[in-house]
Amino acid sequence: MNKPVRVILIDDAKDAYRKLNIIVGMQQRNGKRNSLELQLLRAITAKKSILKQNPFYGDNIQKNLIPKQYNVGNLWRVELPGFWRMLYTIKGDEIEIICFILDIIDHEKYNKKFKYKRR
Repeated sequence: MNKPVRVILIDDAKDAYRKLNIIVGMQQRNGKRNSLELQLLRAITAKKSILKQNPFYGDNIQKNLIPKQYNVGNLWRVELPGFWRMLYTIKGDEIEIICFILDIIDHEKYNKKFKYKRR
């Protein structure tokens, strides 16, 4: 039996998605047809569709590397254009699986959250 999968943007991811929508809307009104923001928005939409088909699509992050601020038992990473990342957690029960997208961040913020240092 296949459980239905929902994908929900929450917290920082929801805010980032809204901001991207506003930026892309302004760019399109000004005649801009291709930008990093538009590529990100399209990629996020595509990745959400993929997650509905396969919630385990992303790269599983080791438990000891999960930043405490997320307060989750599992964390997954999906790569986006321009070295951006989408971070999500998977919750499930007998009825359904839910992918909660927690964050959509650029490479620099990702490195800071995971305490990666430049060499």
